[in-house]
Amino acid sequence: MSVNIMNEIHTIGHSTHPIEKFIELLSLHNITAVCDVRSNPYSRFNPQYNRETLHKELKRHQIAYVFLGKELGADRKVRYAELAKTALFQDGLQRLREGIMSYRIALMCAEKDPIACHRMILICRYLRADDIEIKHILEDGTIENNRDSEKRLAEFAKVPPPDMFESDEDMILRAYHKQSEKIAHASKNKAATGGFNA
Repeated sequence: MSVNIMNEIHTIGHSTHPIEKFIELLSLHNITAVCDVRSNPYSRFNPQYNRETLHKELKRHQIAYVFLGKELGADRKVRYAELAKTALFQDGLQRLREGIMSYRIALMCAEKDPIACHRMILICRYLRADDIEIKHILEDGTIENNRDSEKRLAEFAKVPPPDMFESDEDMILRAYHKQSEKIAHASKNKAATGGFNA
């Protein structure tokens, strides 16, 4: 009897962690490749996560680094639903699907909480239909399964429970939509005030 082994993908936010702590979190979960999905892979406040610096540090610990911000970054001028339809975004998803065959991948962005970040609200939303188990590495190193994150998202977004004509899945999709609108709106405000850099 064959056993169906589900592929896994992790996500992580670098937050304000010292680089040593970040490496420790990756090592704790045996991550072998970091996919940087920031549109702008530089941080004014956390320069240890600037693209070249991070790449060099990960290489020292035998962890591969791949920049996918061009394909999977969240352009603040585009609605997530529109961005997800582009060929570039779909190419990025396909690279992830192929990558998890050889590496234990962590999608990396800046936000510490996945429900506040496009790595979950945009990217994982479109990976969740695949046979991929999505796990979020939280700030304290614990793992939150994407389904649990989605329940937390629905509560955070104050999405009413499904009525007799809806399913739990309908509720979750409404939560994704509501949060994507909120994040996009917040990003536009940051951009207008010059505070978009992580």
